[in-house]
Amino acid sequence: MLTKKQLDLLDFIHKRIQRDGVPPSFDEMKDALELKSKSGIHRLITALEERGFIRRLAHRARALEVVKLPDSLGASRSAPALPVRPETPGSVELDVMGRIAAGVPIEAISEVSHAVAVPQGMVGAGRHYALEVRGDSMIDAGINDGDVVVIREQLTADNGDIVVALVEGQEATLKRFRKQKGAIALEAANPAYETRILKDNQVQVQGRLVGLIRTY
Repeated sequence: MLTKKQLDLLDFIHKRIQRDGVPPSFDEMKDALELKSKSGIHRLITALEERGFIRRLAHRARALEVVKLPDSLGASRSAPALPVRPETPGSVELDVMGRIAAGVPIEAISEVSHAVAVPQGMVGAGRHYALEVRGDSMIDAGINDGDVVVIREQLTADNGDIVVALVEGQEATLKRFRKQKGAIALEAANPAYETRILKDNQVQVQGRLVGLIRTY
């Protein structure tokens, strides 16, 4: 039986992976559960892991997968491994539009390099495309160098979304989006990188992260 905090954390992790395709950071977990320090999150994660609800992925910064959900969260069977979460049989092919920088922005991407098959359940309505990640600035969000991210094409984003942002019409980067007064903050998920603050007319959202594919 899970405590309320353990259940709340498991529910938060599960919903964020469903929404973004990657688990939340420890800071986001701490804020969501209104805890004062990340040590409390570490204890909760250890308890969930010991009970078989989540699994920590070795050699990946703060990467988690949900193994199963309790009946109280509306699931009586094991959850499929994440970040790839097929919900319906079959797959679809998406164009891989070159590489996206998870680090220092690179030139804008517009050419198709190849195609990749993704689970049909990963993509919903709207147009989607894929990008190969280069760099480590989003590593604490579970996005590693060499991963392929699945992007839903859209021109708007909510605070906290991980987006493909086009900076001044020339540079493309994968960052967490925050809108402030007259400005846009593009946040890395790696303390080695500073948050980039730009005028709102310098940033164009090109799409939102909806999934991630990793090969071994």
